[in-house]
Order: sequence, then C-alpha cells, then structure tokens
Amino acid sequence: LAALTAVHNFHIRRADGTTAAERFFGQAHAALFALVLQRMPLPPPPARRRPRPPKPLSLLPVAA
Repeated sequence: LAALTAVHNFHIRRADGTTAAERFFGQAHAALFALVLQRMPLPPPPARRRPRPPKPLSLLPVAA
C-alpha cells in the first residue's frame, strides 16, 4: 500500500502537469523512477544450473 501511495503521489500527473507531491510541497521533485534506480542495488547474477542426476535404471521403461 505504501508503494502504491508513493506512485500516486510522485508519478501520476494531473492535466495541468503537476503531481500530488509537487502541490503538497510547493516545488518540483526529482523523477521517481530515476531516484529509485539510483538507490536500489542491482540484483545478483542468476545461479548456475546444476546438472540433473541420472535416473536410476529401475525407473527406465522396458521394451516389451
């Protein structure tokens, strides 16, 4: 809910081009998503895939 409130206050603009945060604080603010990208660390690289273990011979289908 807090994230949705921030999006509403800092990103959604009225027809006159102002956001709720600009009207509340009386001045323009930095772009919301540019600020988030500056503060959030990049995610780690994906983990390496492990090879699948071989199936036991008792579970392999047998030709009739």
